Amino acid sequence: MVKRRLLRGIILCFSLTAVVAAEPPTSAIIGTPPQPSWPQLSTQQKDILAPLAEDWDGMENIRKKKWLGIADRYPNMKPDEQQRMQYRMREWANLTPVQRAKARSTYKDFNQLPPEQKQVVRQKWDAFTNLSPEQQRRLRENSKSSKLLAPPTESQGAGVNSSATTLTSTAGTSDQPTSTEKTKH
Repeated sequence: MVKRRLLRGIILCFSLTAVVAAEPPTSAIIGTPPQPSWPQLSTQQKDILAPLAEDWDGMENIRKKKWLGIADRYPNMKPDEQQRMQYRMREWANLTPVQRAKARSTYKDFNQLPPEQKQVVRQKWDAFTNLSPEQQRRLRENSKSSKLLAPPTESQGAGVNSSATTLTSTAGTSDQPTSTEKTKH
């Protein structure tokens, strides 16, 4: 009796295994294949991606792939687009990992807004960028959110409310963190 149950269990196990093995997977996890290290990049890629050189080998593969895609499109960009891209790469390279995470989060939140709200944000941003640097600075200092966007004090700890550079640096000011403020991973 026990032998029959054991034999039936083994047969059932093999039959279920055969059914599962015969079905194709319903989903697959696709990872980004390894991307080249800095020395493996072409001279042209190194020239374009120079602001990211220091951080390149520590980047995730998906981020390297994104930047390599930008480097591939770069030669076909207009000169003003190339300048803007170089500026943005330098700005990105100067951000701390916490500030980068905040920028990604803000970008993700913006993309989830309805089109009407996106348009309002764009109009406000255009109005802000058309102000003189002095007016931008005063507005930043006097705004309600200036305390929320200020760099954290020692009592607040790192990683809290550290998006000031993220938002102000895109306005063309020099509110960059110093190399001692940057943390590397």
